[in-house]
Amino acid sequence: MYDVSKLVILDRDGVINHDSDNYIKSLEEWIPYPGSIDAIARLSQSGWSVAIATNQSGIARGYYDEGTLASMHEELNRLVAAAGGRIAHIAYCPHGPDEGCDCRKPRPGLLVQIQQALGLRRLSGSWIVGDSLRDLQAGEAMGCRSVLVRTGKGKRTEAKGSGLEQAMIFDDLAAFTDWLLAK
Repeated sequence: MYDVSKLVILDRDGVINHDSDNYIKSLEEWIPYPGSIDAIARLSQSGWSVAIATNQSGIARGYYDEGTLASMHEELNRLVAAAGGRIAHIAYCPHGPDEGCDCRKPRPGLLVQIQQALGLRRLSGSWIVGDSLRDLQAGEAMGCRSVLVRTGKGKRTEAKGSGLEQAMIFDDLAAFTDWLLAK
């Protein structure tokens, strides 16, 4: 059984792995940040559940297909398991920004998918960790506590400064994990 007060929802690109303005289009381009896999494993080992909510519009744009995305997520799951952790659920939006879906962040549809997949009545009290304002907006719409990391687009997001009133800011996922596990 999952406990909403011990749930951390992560964006993928820019939080777990390096991001690119040209999209992460292949398994070879999917490169985890130092410490991110270990951070997920440490959360798991400490009784936290970890889920991922990721916009993947590169699918709609034709840059890669769902099979390629699945290979990236298989590698992510493999690395986390090898480090002694587990990812509870990965939700992704394959749509482009103009398709009007309800799953593309900042809309909360991916978080609703995670909530349903984990059998939770609500997400309020859980954590959302992202590198962009839209990640935090999706989480805040569901009552999540928000964390901005400075990796990926995080420094640019922090420099803009708007919409971060409720967010805590950390250098990276490992630093947030250190803080959370020391609480």
